[in-house]
Amino acid sequence: MASILDSVNQRTQLVGQNRLELLLFRLNGRQTFGINVFKVREVLQCPKLTNLPRLNSLVRGVAHIRGQTISVIDMSAAIGGRPTQDVENSFIIISEYNRSVQGFLVSGVERIVNLNWDSVMPPPQGSGRGNYLTAVTEINEELVEILDVEKILDEITPARTDISDDVAASLSPISERKRRIMVVDDSSVARKQVVRALEPLGLEIELAKDGLEALRKLEEMVKDKEDIGEVFGGIISDIEMPEMDGYTLTASIRDNPKLTSLKVILHTSLSGVFNQAMVKKVGADDFIAKFNPDELAGAIDRYLKEA
Repeated sequence: MASILDSVNQRTQLVGQNRLELLLFRLNGRQTFGINVFKVREVLQCPKLTNLPRLNSLVRGVAHIRGQTISVIDMSAAIGGRPTQDVENSFIIISEYNRSVQGFLVSGVERIVNLNWDSVMPPPQGSGRGNYLTAVTEINEELVEILDVEKILDEITPARTDISDDVAASLSPISERKRRIMVVDDSSVARKQVVRALEPLGLEIELAKDGLEALRKLEEMVKDKEDIGEVFGGIISDIEMPEMDGYTLTASIRDNPKLTSLKVILHTSLSGVFNQAMVKKVGADDFIAKFNPDELAGAIDRYLKEA
């Protein structure tokens, strides 16, 4: 099973081309789910789990893997389904989100697929697991659901969203920086976290659910303007999003003479050194890994003062 993640370095070439690779897996039924390969460290048969006192009910135990103790979350139970029964014959997907490593218990892991972000759509209204989906796509006439892992993790271990007193005291006076920005993220939880962290800056915040929606809003703002700087200060964008990812959004902004001066911060749970290289390649101003409210608020304060 480990071979399913071979040659990950080659896959970094997909980044910036509005493409992604999904690792497909199943839970307790026939429905297929997907997780971005770049967030996956390893896939393995579920090892022996150790129960610890006061674990969240969605955590089936901890596993000791390569010298690290990792919490193993029952993915089926986490999205409101039946808890996984046959744990010994299940698998865990070791992943890295928001600067932490965790394992997701799944019934089976299938294969990796390569597709365009523009074939990935927001979840349909009224879907049963709608609260836990960020996107859906179709592969071989089968619906694949992409889960909002940030929402799942936030329900188990809520992220701190308030900035520290030291950072709050260091912020520039509101009058010294531009006040209007955009937050782009397909996760409703992530959007709320960012908005909460930036409240002390007194900003007017526009929201967008994906890169394509964000680009259309920005183009509309400058329709009768010479430059986006007349009305707008900056943008904070996730990288993984349906229809248009954050790298492609950034490249599109830099290719538009009216938008090119916009400050762009890429803010993502994706990990890996390739992110820094991609920031330079597409012309973003900065890359900040989720989720540290102090880092985010400090960066926005600095960039808006310069804008």
